[in-house]
Amino acid sequence: MTLAQGDGPEPWGDDLFAAEYVLGVLDADEREIASRRIDADATFARLVDAWVARLSPMAAAYPETEPPIRVKEALDRRLFVAEPRSGLWSSLAFWRGLAAASVAALAITIAVPYLNPPVEPPRLVASLTADGSDVRYLAVYDAAHRKIGLSHVSGERAAGKDFELWMIEGKNAPVSMGIIPAGQIAHMTIAPAVQEKLAQGAVLAVSLEPAGGSPTGQPTGPVVAAGDLKSI
Repeated sequence: MTLAQGDGPEPWGDDLFAAEYVLGVLDADEREIASRRIDADATFARLVDAWVARLSPMAAAYPETEPPIRVKEALDRRLFVAEPRSGLWSSLAFWRGLAAASVAALAITIAVPYLNPPVEPPRLVASLTADGSDVRYLAVYDAAHRKIGLSHVSGERAAGKDFELWMIEGKNAPVSMGIIPAGQIAHMTIAPAVQEKLAQGAVLAVSLEPAGGSPTGQPTGPVVAAGDLKSI
């Protein structure tokens, strides 16, 4: 993106810059600039805080992943030992050795998920904009739950019109992903046929269509916003 300046010609620039900072899609230099502005510019800092609050419902739609049950079972096997008996079971050296081995086993059990974390599909984000249009969306695609979260930054749909979301893969014809629900935050479930193509980095686009969506299965109105999905 073009770095937004506080006195720039585009009044929405700072708002979009703050949103992209919260989403984590800026490069290292841009994040450094944003961080300095948060410390020095109270107005920009409030924009960042507002986007954190605005995007929180989007994050809440994706539940946390619970640790695998095998982790607890492994801990149970190592922590709950048989009742002590005479002889070897009464040996202090034996118990010290067993305690040391248990601590080591516990450390390994805890460390393994971090050393070999389960592979999860990445989340992808896109900033959807277009020259000459004031319609702007921020999109987050969660492949694990087959959902796209859309945050409406600016621009209103005309009366009797709807915004429709499209996936564009290379030179193929656009594929409709549905009408974007009205509101500041919207969630859309993605069909399995589209999921794999999105994960490969397709382009998202928003067109202005008659109420209820395109009657032809292809965009009939102007494309008012578009952007590439990028991994975060």
